[in-house]
Amino acid sequence: MLKKNVIKKKLLNKEVVFGMLNSTPLPLIVEMTGYAGYDFIILDQEHLLRDAVELEHSIRAAECAGITPFVRVPAATPFFIQRALDAGAQGIVIPRVENAAQTELACKACRYAPHGTRGITGGRNTGFGYLSLNEYTRSADQEIMLVLMIESKVGVENLDEILSVAGIDMILEGAMDLSFSLGHQSQIQHPQVQQAIKSIAEKCSRYEIPFCAIPRTEGQLTYWRQQQVNAFVAGEDRGILFRALKSHLYQMKNEL
Repeated sequence: MLKKNVIKKKLLNKEVVFGMLNSTPLPLIVEMTGYAGYDFIILDQEHLLRDAVELEHSIRAAECAGITPFVRVPAATPFFIQRALDAGAQGIVIPRVENAAQTELACKACRYAPHGTRGITGGRNTGFGYLSLNEYTRSADQEIMLVLMIESKVGVENLDEILSVAGIDMILEGAMDLSFSLGHQSQIQHPQVQQAIKSIAEKCSRYEIPFCAIPRTEGQLTYWRQQQVNAFVAGEDRGILFRALKSHLYQMKNEL
């Protein structure tokens, strides 16, 4: 049997899940994040020069550590999406989604015919032939998650047409890019930015599509839970590691 997508099942059951954005391209970090107890990890290919071999090893590390691997591809391009899926990704994250055409392209690229246009291959996803291609393709369409990032003023304005496309499994906010798009530079806590994020969540609820929040200040996690949001990205490993290392050194120096 194809490995079940634990995150998809948990969200259907209204369970709370926590993820991490992986910006430190090392399988060791992925494995460590899994053993730390996170539910899913987003392996970034949008801003990182991550090669295909390292990506595949990172996905293997996630599988070994029991954490669900998602890949944020550079764009809604079938080539990037198929490469990530063939490497074993159980979720695809599409950045900077602004219209229905992008959404439809991504939805089709994630799924096999007759529902999509994904190309068929064997390899590790079929257990090198342990599963037949027919058996694999039937199951894969059910287990893959497609996550869209709304990161611009245009994306917010076109959200109704985006959410109307069948095949979306979750929406993730991108507050930093959204703040620039709205003219507030890096002021992600600006009222207009926060209101835009809340409007995204409200529309997701209306369309019954899970919304994934990124709590950044005290009280935001509580707020989102009160809004029945169950999916969260808890931060980026690169920033968390830097702050932890800096804090540890500060404490050591203070003992001198």
